Amino acid sequence: MRFVGIIPSRYASTRFEGKPLAMVQGKPMIQRVYEQTQKVFAHACFVATDDVRIANAVADFGGQYVMTSAAHQSGTDRCAEAVQMIEKQMQQTFDVVVNVQGDEPFIVPQQLQQIKDCFDNAEVQIATLVKPFAGDEDIFSVNTPKVVMDNAGNVLYFSRSSIPFVRNAPQREWASAHAFFKHIGLYAYRTNVLQKISALPQSSLELAESLEQLRWLQNGYRIRAAITHYPSHAIDTPADLERLNSMQFEG
Repeated sequence: MRFVGIIPSRYASTRFEGKPLAMVQGKPMIQRVYEQTQKVFAHACFVATDDVRIANAVADFGGQYVMTSAAHQSGTDRCAEAVQMIEKQMQQTFDVVVNVQGDEPFIVPQQLQQIKDCFDNAEVQIATLVKPFAGDEDIFSVNTPKVVMDNAGNVLYFSRSSIPFVRNAPQREWASAHAFFKHIGLYAYRTNVLQKISALPQSSLELAESLEQLRWLQNGYRIRAAITHYPSHAIDTPADLERLNSMQFEG
């Protein structure tokens, strides 16, 4: 089975413009993400962008990139265009596309391998990662999507609300009364499924929660969730960058 790792990257951001080029412990963020991704995907690793500044930065450190449309509304849509360009460029097809978040400069290669392993099961269409909430994390934050799964690990629903509702405990005890999971925004899709979901119109659940993955669930696609215990270090704001630059990482 052939996998390709694609890192969608755009310059514009309402909370942190130019984020991919922000310096993270001496290197541009996009370089940090690329180097971690390349450990798993070797030569099948690409940045997908619509901004020449990002493309130039990738070229400067010797990475591969493709220039995509500026009209994409999501990283999923950008990946759908990018994989077609990459397949043409490399003259080969890929069975699975892994969409790597461009704001996770220290993503752990084991997580990338874990999401690849989901496709050992021929029934898996889309895969993602979830992580148990730590004791000091806020299960009520609307900025952290929550996930519930069935016994086979398939996602039942994503929500910004705290799900499930713990009926027989006060809210201050929910975190200890039930195991809550947060969504880690790493996706992988079979290539044929990616092309289909990128053509879907926005759904009512997606619009209500502002979570694009609900579009896929509402249209009948199944999402397999693998549980990771590695910490996430996403950078959403300049304050996140400052915090991360004060930490120590390997590599």
